[in-house]
Amino acid sequence: MLVIAHRGASAAAIENSVAAFELADAMGADGVELDVRLAPDGRLLVKHDPLPGDVAVLDSLPTLDDALVACGDMLVNVEIKNSADEPGHDPSGAVVAPTIETLRRHGAADRWIISSFDWETIQRCRRAAPDIATAYLVSEATNETIERTAAAGHRALHPGETSVTADLVQRCHDAGLAVNTWTCNDVRRLRELADVAVDGVCTDVPDVALAALANERGAITARWGRPA
Repeated sequence: MLVIAHRGASAAAIENSVAAFELADAMGADGVELDVRLAPDGRLLVKHDPLPGDVAVLDSLPTLDDALVACGDMLVNVEIKNSADEPGHDPSGAVVAPTIETLRRHGAADRWIISSFDWETIQRCRRAAPDIATAYLVSEATNETIERTAAAGHRALHPGETSVTADLVQRCHDAGLAVNTWTCNDVRRLRELADVAVDGVCTDVPDVALAALANERGAITARWGRPA
């Protein structure tokens, strides 16, 4: 099971910051999950919540370029924030092309996975860059969601941790989907997720997760994608 630092090592450093990404790398995390939003001036900024209007605050946020440099050689899950119920929603999907362009400047396609709660956003990403893995973010995964995600050619489903069961993981794997879940910081639950063959887990405490799973991990050679 891949250990993915949720917004970087966010229990020890400010989330979605260069420091949090660098710390996750230093801790030995397999990857990082980060949030990207398109600013009115066209910049890709890394922030979970809707962007503020204050230009000075915007200027203090890391760009996606900054974040990817800080992530070193780790895997990166880029969550595109573009939900219809949030300020700044862009139904045209203008965030997609510059995100893909930025990823291509920073490494091979198999380092990245693009995820979103917005179905049309990941559909646009899939059409624009079929060589880069895409994933649908959901709170809970139904059979219909699994079938829809697999049929569209996405590589993974990203359900909330509380909804993950052995049966859910098996149904996803049977459909050819990897399962990367969010967000778990409890040692016992981390081990349970590994035992039911979850492919990746987002955690605020990658150091704790790595220590908890040390005897089970072996050599990590996985990249984002469908399970073998």
